[in-house]
Amino acid sequence: MKMAKKGEKVAPIIIHGRTIAKTFWGKAWCDHLESFSDYENRLPRGRTYVRNGSVIHLSIDKGKIEALVQGSSLYKTKIEIKCVENKKWQKILENCSGEIDSVVELLQGKLSSSVMKTITNRDSGLFPNPSEISLDCSCPDWAEMCKHVAAVLYGVGARLDEEPELLFKLRHVDHLELINSAGLKTATKHSGTGKTVTGQNLSELFGIEIEDSSNLSPKGTKPPSGKTVGKRKTKFR
Repeated sequence: MKMAKKGEKVAPIIIHGRTIAKTFWGKAWCDHLESFSDYENRLPRGRTYVRNGSVIHLSIDKGKIEALVQGSSLYKTKIEIKCVENKKWQKILENCSGEIDSVVELLQGKLSSSVMKTITNRDSGLFPNPSEISLDCSCPDWAEMCKHVAAVLYGVGARLDEEPELLFKLRHVDHLELINSAGLKTATKHSGTGKTVTGQNLSELFGIEIEDSSNLSPKGTKPPSGKTVGKRKTKFR
């Protein structure tokens, strides 16, 4: 493939079996799109394409999804999605406050029913509505949603199985805000202080060993025996 030969990163969608999305976020994305009459009759056209590996590249960034889909030719597909309105995002933060305990819990979809209902609400949740989505494909099909676009939309569901944090990136919001907002509200109720995601939290969550700065000796002095100064150790398990 030309992209790979040029050294560009290629990120294909690979489906194992017939199930396109298997995790909470991937399924929620697909279920949400299928709930709209605008899409329900058009999306099925893309299922075969995505299952057959026709989406040979898919990338997700802030407000946009870009993909290459192999049909009778290689087609470029671009989907633009508006950012979440600040008012809506603040409401989501408020409704989820005190309900999410960790980044891992959030990204694995291990949430209480009230949080799931808030985030996946058809109208007020995090997923985009048709009016917030703009579709474009280089194929000659006159339909707004051709089978190539439909395949890409399903491909997003499969990609969210692997990288659920991309949903938040796509909608221009930070998933850590949900954690910090929850901690702030909970702690304020009980002790008047809040918690945030710190280096120590990240160390515990992702298995990163971060050396405590308190162990570093003042400039010009020798470190205690057995300790290394000036370097931070990062270890991935």
